[in-house]
Amino acid sequence: MEDQKPPHVAIVPSPGIGHLIPLLEFSKRLVVRHNFAVTFLVPNDGSAMEYSKKLLQSLPKPMAISSIFLPHVSFDDLPADAVIETRIALSVTRSLPAIRQSFKAMAESTRLVALVVDMFGLDAFHVAKEFNVLPYVFYTCNALSMSLEFHLPKLDETTTCEYRDLSEPVKLPGCVPVHGRDLMNPVQDRKNPIYKEVINMIKQLHDAAGLIINTFVDLEPNALKALKERFYSNPPVYSVGPAVQIGSSGFDSGKCLSWLDKQPQGSVLYVSFGSGGTLSQEQMTELALGLEMSATRFLWVVKSPHEEEASATYFDVESNKDPFDYLPKGFLERTRDVGLVVSSWAPQVSILSHSSTGGFLSHCGWNSTLESIVYGVPLIAWPLYAEQRTNAVLLAEDVKVAIRVKVNDKGLVGREE
Repeated sequence: MEDQKPPHVAIVPSPGIGHLIPLLEFSKRLVVRHNFAVTFLVPNDGSAMEYSKKLLQSLPKPMAISSIFLPHVSFDDLPADAVIETRIALSVTRSLPAIRQSFKAMAESTRLVALVVDMFGLDAFHVAKEFNVLPYVFYTCNALSMSLEFHLPKLDETTTCEYRDLSEPVKLPGCVPVHGRDLMNPVQDRKNPIYKEVINMIKQLHDAAGLIINTFVDLEPNALKALKERFYSNPPVYSVGPAVQIGSSGFDSGKCLSWLDKQPQGSVLYVSFGSGGTLSQEQMTELALGLEMSATRFLWVVKSPHEEEASATYFDVESNKDPFDYLPKGFLERTRDVGLVVSSWAPQVSILSHSSTGGFLSHCGWNSTLESIVYGVPLIAWPLYAEQRTNAVLLAEDVKVAIRVKVNDKGLVGREE
């Protein structure tokens, strides 16, 4: 009787809509194409939980995907300057007792065969081992980023300077050369504790039964070839991309689509920095005035500014304050004939697939990048945090579907740009 039950996969997404969405799309493929059952074990750090619940509960009822929302974990003991990556990883680590309890129940009632986590959930491997379940990593970035990560321990051993000061770019098999300043944010300060945490995470990847990566051969043929030939002595790599949302997300999209319906074909620049990206007040003003000067039709998803963190809304999705209050005086009135400005969120897939959309000014988060590629929309690359600068290099210098904005001496993208 046990063999008659469908194989069951437990998925633990770390916080962030950018991690949940591709894992959800991957799980749909497991269920529909391979007759698996899936249970999401969702850590609760108090951030964006309503959005996560709405997303998971919007699935068609017959689909064999269930969700368990784990008890809230506290971060009251973390210092105020703790980096975002520390909090993301701790949300899983501090949820391990609840994950273990859920595993026990699933092991008794289902044919549990695998655990899937993202890069920040590797501590859950211990639970998989306890229950004799194969652990896999779903890598939410691209083959270039994965290659650079596997090379990082060697780079750590052979260099002493900060990577931004390297005299030569990093060159790896099948990959476009990447300058040290374009490596992911957490490794830009080798004295910060998160740097060693990242090195340790990368070493833990070798304990995985396999690495599932959200990219595809036509996009990164040579980098994937090196990974699949295990050039870095890495676990087996399975490319399953592009795992992106297709069609409507199920959320209200009327205002944006009604406006797009009235615009000429290919005339609109879509401007969004993803669920977590934020700009400073000065940068927000420069962008607004630049859009106005260009006289280009635009649809801008605007968030309230933050002076310190480019990822300030990563855990919240919604802006904490009314972002319209921070726009230049008279901007909305002056641009009302060519622009639509919406607060915090927009139906991105519906916008990118609309015939009026002709370009995407993007932070280069990997989900947004894949969606833009799937729908054939060229990009203006404006990376902010995480591995987004690496993504921008791939898009502008290798795949050649983007141009990259220029940053001035003050660290700003000026209105003229």
